Amino acid sequence: MTATVRIAPLAGLRVLDLTRVLAGPWCTQNLADLGADVIKIERPGAGDDTRGWGPPYLQDAHGADTSDAAYFGAANRNKESVALDIATPQGAALVRRLAVRSDILVENFKVGGLKKYGLDYESLKALNPALIYCSITGFGQTGPYASRPGYDFMIQGLGGLMSLTGEPGGEPQKAGVAVADVMTGMYATVAVLAAVLERQRSGLGQHLDIALLDCQVAMMANQNMNFLTTGQVPERPGNAHQNLVPYQVFAASDGHLIVAVGNDTQFASLARVLQHPEWAQDPRFARNAGRVVHRELLVPLLAQQMLTRTRDAWLSALEAAGVPAGPINTMAQVYQDPQVLARGLRLDLPRPDGSLVPSVASPLRLSETPVQYRRAPPGVGEHTRQVLTRVLDMTPEQIDSALGG
Repeated sequence: MTATVRIAPLAGLRVLDLTRVLAGPWCTQNLADLGADVIKIERPGAGDDTRGWGPPYLQDAHGADTSDAAYFGAANRNKESVALDIATPQGAALVRRLAVRSDILVENFKVGGLKKYGLDYESLKALNPALIYCSITGFGQTGPYASRPGYDFMIQGLGGLMSLTGEPGGEPQKAGVAVADVMTGMYATVAVLAAVLERQRSGLGQHLDIALLDCQVAMMANQNMNFLTTGQVPERPGNAHQNLVPYQVFAASDGHLIVAVGNDTQFASLARVLQHPEWAQDPRFARNAGRVVHRELLVPLLAQQMLTRTRDAWLSALEAAGVPAGPINTMAQVYQDPQVLARGLRLDLPRPDGSLVPSVASPLRLSETPVQYRRAPPGVGEHTRQVLTRVLDMTPEQIDSALGG
């Protein structure tokens, strides 16, 4: 019996990528990883803004810095780069022609910013009614802030995340990664996939309005509900949890570790490991609700006991008892962790010059149609001629004329 050959999930879909920085490229890299043909339109010369966001920089085959920052490499693998100046009539016309032959367009220009080039949704819908057009902005297509630029840092502040990040009574802190951008890229990916599925029924595209602020507020998850249910504004808990105790960082005799008790059974196991099984029988601590109310009594008791052994000794004992716990790794330690190594999360992708670009494997694990790593992040305009030839059937002479070469 012949096995069925299954192709990548999004093979055959063409994505026109008019995004830069992080939220948009994160979305289009997901689509590319799943097999879509992603064509990244970049400004001639400088390209995506993040190419200049260094040091550090990607290195060439001789170990010398290139002009591309490592930041750019985080969100642009599996894409082809086409350098076109959309501010010129010739460049805008070529992008319109590519849009006619594309299934999806993702852009993160300011609201209305592409209309003057004839690259807004309504203009392209008239040319390609089946086009799925995803707009990623700071504040969305409507509302009093729609015209404002939006950056991850300010969105983390405006959307409430910074009010809950940092030590109690201390200065508000942003997260160490641009989580508003990354989550927006993930929400945009979901929206695009939903629109692709819907198009199979209707045959029509649609406009997707994805905003960093919307995504940031939505991702506040239980903190939203804590506030909406009680009307009380949550305060910064530091490394503690408002709804679970103990669920925080503790100091051992030689370092720190995380203890993340998620239910009463786990707390009873923790109490036994700490040689105080009576804590699990104490009516103040036996149930999570009581531990939350009496955290000021319980946590110091736990903290005092945690100081009596080393971090690794506690981690071993807690794992054996089924109590969730873990270390706080540096990035170097992350890539030395046995589980990270076993999952193959570190990748090296070859560039045409023979250099290798370090990368991180996609967390999307599909048993029958796995992610394929087809190409490293491209150089600016690396594929301009190939794409114009393949997609638009242009001759070398026509390309030279259109590009002014």
